[in-house]
Amino acid sequence: MSRAAYLILENGTVFEGKAFGAEKETTGELVFTTAMTGYLETLTDPSYFGQVVIQTFPLIGNYGVIPSDFESDSPSLKGYIVREWCQVPSNFRCEGDLDTFLKESQIPGIYGIDTRALTRIVREYGVMNCKISYSPDFTESELEEIKNYVITDAVESTTINEKESFSAENPELDVVLMDFGAKHNIGRELVKRGCNLTVVPANTTAEEVLAMNPDGIMLSNGPGDPAKNTKIIEELKKLCEHKIPIFGICLGHQLLALSQGAKTEKLKYGHRGANQPAKEIATGKVYITSQNHGYAVVSDSLPENGVVSFVNGNDNTCEGVNYTDMPAFSVQFHPEACGGPLDTAFLFDRFIDMIKENKNNKK
Repeated sequence: MSRAAYLILENGTVFEGKAFGAEKETTGELVFTTAMTGYLETLTDPSYFGQVVIQTFPLIGNYGVIPSDFESDSPSLKGYIVREWCQVPSNFRCEGDLDTFLKESQIPGIYGIDTRALTRIVREYGVMNCKISYSPDFTESELEEIKNYVITDAVESTTINEKESFSAENPELDVVLMDFGAKHNIGRELVKRGCNLTVVPANTTAEEVLAMNPDGIMLSNGPGDPAKNTKIIEELKKLCEHKIPIFGICLGHQLLALSQGAKTEKLKYGHRGANQPAKEIATGKVYITSQNHGYAVVSDSLPENGVVSFVNGNDNTCEGVNYTDMPAFSVQFHPEACGGPLDTAFLFDRFIDMIKENKNNKK
């Protein structure tokens, strides 16, 4: 029988549930995702670094663990909260169960919590810190420790240590992917479109990237406060001067905007899930997208060369930018989404077309 486990919020609210996964206490930033499928992608998305994730969908674990669906080599989140944990998974691709995976990954989990009530608290009061504990009791100093928790070294902790290369079957282009905590599927989408891919660590300098003579540069997703990455922002500013085609996703979108003088802000509870509407300004079309971010580019802070291309259908925040003085664009959502809708996968084709057009103009 599972032992009792408790989720202590920084405002003193305590939820009781049952423990699964690794038995360890942890403190993190509490967020929720509304995705109905793709819990493995959620668990292995590096953008959740330092966070305790609530799944609003009530049943989690029903198709087990499928390593080929992972978006990174190992989870980066601090804890996992679900309403009902399915202990007997069933899927022809299943290679293990959720409890074992969390234990092996040293991720503590709680099930049996009223995730609906918990999510409503986060929606009303905003993202807050929390602690997974095995006692409902806490002192004022312990509560103060929870309140003072801050996510640090997010990109540094999730980027690769040294560059990696991936070859396409019929290569046409060479692309450098700057890894700020990249999901694996970004690279797969580029390789299947004929790109030989070189993935480089986040601290790679502009000079080192230029020495690779890439046809295009991809800026990945990643965790944490974008404005804290001052060195990366400076290197991106240098890269932009060379007019190499650039495509940024999520954190890459924010960092590119910051390199051009824009500002970012923290959202009340962020956009996390596989059912977020994004409206394209030029066409008026609304796409259903997968998103995972707690910060957004401030539209009014964009420089003259930055034009908002997408806005969020719920709160009208910036979801994309096109740049008029260089071959570059970016989006806040995930066009490579797995699991999630593939409505905006065409943006990778747009990037490939931009690279080819840029090469032709140089001839």
